[in-house]
Amino acid sequence: MNKLVVKWAVILIALVGSVFLLLPNYDWYSKTPSEREVLESSGDRPKRILNLGLDLRGGSSLLLELDVSKLSGRESLNDSMQRAIEIVRNRIDQYGVGEIPITRQGDKFISVQLPGIANPEQAEALIGKTAMLEFRLVDDSAKAQEAAQKVSELDNAFNTDGSLTEEAQALMPEGLSAMKSKDGYIQPVTATAAVTGADLENARVTTDEYGAPAVSFTFNAEGAKKFGDLTGRNLHKRLAIVLDNTIQSAPSINARITNNGIITGQFTMSEAQQLAIVLRAGALPAPVKIIEKRVIGPGLGEDSIKSGLKASLIGFLFIVLFMTVYYRTSGFISSIALVLNLIFLIATMSYFSATLTLPGIAGIILSLAMAVDANVLILERMREEYDKNQPLYLVIKEGYDKAWSAIFDSNLTTWIASILLFQFGTGPVKGFALTLTLGLLVGVFTSVFVTRAIYDLLLTANPKEIRI
Repeated sequence: MNKLVVKWAVILIALVGSVFLLLPNYDWYSKTPSEREVLESSGDRPKRILNLGLDLRGGSSLLLELDVSKLSGRESLNDSMQRAIEIVRNRIDQYGVGEIPITRQGDKFISVQLPGIANPEQAEALIGKTAMLEFRLVDDSAKAQEAAQKVSELDNAFNTDGSLTEEAQALMPEGLSAMKSKDGYIQPVTATAAVTGADLENARVTTDEYGAPAVSFTFNAEGAKKFGDLTGRNLHKRLAIVLDNTIQSAPSINARITNNGIITGQFTMSEAQQLAIVLRAGALPAPVKIIEKRVIGPGLGEDSIKSGLKASLIGFLFIVLFMTVYYRTSGFISSIALVLNLIFLIATMSYFSATLTLPGIAGIILSLAMAVDANVLILERMREEYDKNQPLYLVIKEGYDKAWSAIFDSNLTTWIASILLFQFGTGPVKGFALTLTLGLLVGVFTSVFVTRAIYDLLLTANPKEIRI
């Protein structure tokens, strides 16, 4: 098969694929913000589209701190941080907000970007829940109830996490503790949990016998066995369902229960949905505190987009004008490659569902500049060969061959720098590095492969049209 046909087949396939990837972007961003918000909340957001970062879309930025003093010690800090990040990500994903940048900063901090969410109270509550679900037996004996009453009379009976202080715990009989219920009453419960949420398989929103919102849960095989043993041995006793050291409800055990159960507790529908999410996502290894919160209005993002597009368009037009005037036909071919470069780059970023930020736009502009630089190197080499009165096909061939080493070296060194930035950078730095890396790859393809295919086609069809 003719090499030229293969080259153009590759280019056309890449162009058609890029248009296919860009169409969902056009369809999505041509909608009004309110229309996009409705679709996002219902989970109908397209998967492979370019996402706008916090600085372009507006929204909220949260900095979380993992309370390392509350770690169990069974796993390292690194493992705990990785698990915390994954749980936060799962919770946010189930909340209906897609493609949220969540990164680790330092030893114990987690940065969460919430583009498009200017009122993040619900997301904050969702992220911050430790979600430690426990099942403890309630002791209704007179002695236990009397001890719980004494605890309630103390001024500082509970720590900030809901557990008893040492002074209050000393008032409780051996093997018992006390916890607050949602309505404020203090009840005596077993000191250790017989079954925990670690054995949960699923949780979802349902309704109780009165039609009020509740959360049903399902245990895995091991959890079902443990829960069956617990309920079977303690018929007609009360079982406290505890979430983050607060008793949600304490129903009586009327029969042996194995794999299913329900949590009631005067929930609103929103509270029930959030509880189901945190139970499905799992418990954080330790509490997290929100130590910094920033809200960026959407107006700032719109201004940034308009300014960035205006600057990019003006710069692009100047480049096309200069290249066409100075290099004539060859300059126009380079300008075509530059347009294709931008199309291919945005399509590639859409395929990976990349998040575009202001530093990312800077990375795109820098990668386009590198592509122009590669074309300039090729054209200057071609002019050198042209001045030697070489045949046109040899001028083009030698121009590409002699410029390739300089193009490769300059792109390689920039690639190395961008990869290091992506590996060790955070937030906006990663965005800049990602767009620059992809832009360099696409730039080499358009500057070398696409332009050479155009020259080969002109050499075959009408070589007189080529002006070096």
